Amino acid sequence: MALNTPVCDFGWRAVDFELEDTTGARHSLDSLRGPKGLLLMFICNHCPYVKAIIDRICRDAREVQSLGVGVAAIMSNDPSEYPEDSPENMQKLARQLNFSFPYLYDATQKVARSYAAVCTPDFFAFNDQLELQYRGRLDASGRMPAAADARRELLEAMHMIAETGQGPREQTASIGCSIKWRA
Repeated sequence: MALNTPVCDFGWRAVDFELEDTTGARHSLDSLRGPKGLLLMFICNHCPYVKAIIDRICRDAREVQSLGVGVAAIMSNDPSEYPEDSPENMQKLARQLNFSFPYLYDATQKVARSYAAVCTPDFFAFNDQLELQYRGRLDASGRMPAAADARRELLEAMHMIAETGQGPREQTASIGCSIKWRA
């Protein structure tokens, strides 16, 4: 079932957490944030919406990191129901695509719940004070990638946030598969 993310709640403060990545390293907000902010992305391996843009996510993450913004992806789905999202498969994907960011496993789903994440992909972009400034889409892609020259909305927002601490007031919601909650 495809869901859209809610409108950005400007100024909402990032909730601290500690999660392990695909290499076994532990990360928290403090270890992930950059001097200009933080981009958290709720993604997974199996979602067709994520698969359609994963190469673009990797490309844009590198540019966002060059702005002084930390980047991390979080996988919160239940892998017992979706084996493609298992920690082993997360590790394979991160290695295969040479992720420049940690890919974190939210085994208890507490982080997804504390952020009110609803779908994959779901992007949360915070300024240097860890105040939410963007909760929109990467670009116009859906289940299929948008045109190669599509406007890079998330990247534009990240430039604004890094430069001014503020995100764009006009944002288009992300769309994706629902988070697969445990029973």
